Amino acid sequence: MIILAIETSCDDTCISIIKSKNKGIKFEILSNVISSQVKLHAKYGGVYPSLAKREHQKNLPIALKKAEKIAGVLRFDLIAVTAGPGLEPCLWTGVNFAKELADKLKLPIIPVNHIEAHMLANWLLPINKNPKNIFPAICLVVSGGHTCLILMRNIGKYKLIGETRDDAAGECFDKAARVLGLGYPGGPVIAEQARRWKSKIPSPDGQIRLPRPMINQKNYDFSFSGLKTAILYDFQNHSSSTRNAQKYIREMCFETQQAIIDVLIKKTIKAAKDFNAKTVILGGGVTANNELRKQFKSQIKNSKLKIQFLVPPKIFCTDNAAMVGVAAFFRQQRNKSLKILQAITVNANLKI
Repeated sequence: MIILAIETSCDDTCISIIKSKNKGIKFEILSNVISSQVKLHAKYGGVYPSLAKREHQKNLPIALKKAEKIAGVLRFDLIAVTAGPGLEPCLWTGVNFAKELADKLKLPIIPVNHIEAHMLANWLLPINKNPKNIFPAICLVVSGGHTCLILMRNIGKYKLIGETRDDAAGECFDKAARVLGLGYPGGPVIAEQARRWKSKIPSPDGQIRLPRPMINQKNYDFSFSGLKTAILYDFQNHSSSTRNAQKYIREMCFETQQAIIDVLIKKTIKAAKDFNAKTVILGGGVTANNELRKQFKSQIKNSKLKIQFLVPPKIFCTDNAAMVGVAAFFRQQRNKSLKILQAITVNANLKI
C-alpha cells in the first residue's frame, strides 16, 4: 500500500509518500518533504497563524511535486491528512488540499490525530518485536503544543491518563529563550547553551534553582506556567550586566532544561510502574532533545524495571508527514471499509 500523507498542523508544510510492507511491520519512506517556516516566525517569537496559513497554501503544491519526484511515484492507494489538534487555519489548509487531491484522484482520505501520529512515529523504523512484548506501554508526547501521558494497550487503544494543566513543555522552552533573548524556537538554542554549562546539579558553582512543578504529586498531570514565571522573576531580579553575562545565560538554560527533564521523566516512570508497562514510548518535538533522551535511558536502566524504551530518530520527532502516513495505515487496517470521504472536518483541540 502506498500512502500520500499531508501534515500542516503548525508551521511546517510536510508531505510524505510511504509504502507499507509485511502488514505494517515495515514501512519504506519513499519521500519525506518538510518545508520549514521557522525563519518567518522567528521575529514574532512564535507561530503567527495567518502567516503560517498563507505559507502552507503556497508551499503545499511545491512540496507535493517535490515528494512525487523524489519518490518516483504518481499513483497512491489513499491520502492521509492531519485533522487535529493544531492551529485551525493551518489544519484547514491541509485538509482542503487533501480533499481536492482526493476528488481529483478518486482516493479515500483518512483523517489523522496529530498526537497519535507522534506516538506511531516509532513504527517508521522496524521495531522487530512481537506486539505482546510491547504493550501495555506508557507514551509521553511532548512538544510546543502538547505534553501528555497516554496508556497504550495496543495500536488504536489509548487512554489519556495525564496532560498539562496550562502550558506545554515546548512552550516553556520558547518562553525561557524569549526572556533570555535567545530567539525562536527555544528548545534547540537552550539545549546548546545548557550543553556549554559545565557544572552539574547540585553544584556549589550553580546559583540558580528553579521549581519542578507537580513533580511529587500522585497524579500524571503537568504544569509549566509556574516554571515560566520563575524564570522571568529570576531574570528580572538581576542587574542588566548579570542578565547579559554568558555564565548566567548558560546556567539558566541548564537549569531550565533540567527542571523540565526531571518532571517529564519522573511522571513517566511513575506511570510506567503504576500501570505495569512493558515499554516507555516517546514522541513529539521536545523528544529530539539529546539530554532528555540520554537521561530517560539512564533512569529507566537505574529503575531496575524491565521496561523497553522507544524513541523515534530525531527527524521523526518534530512534525513530519511520514508519521501521519503510518497512523493512517493502522487506522485503515482497523477499518478496511473506509471509502472516499469528503466530510472531513478539523478539530484544533482534538484529544487522543
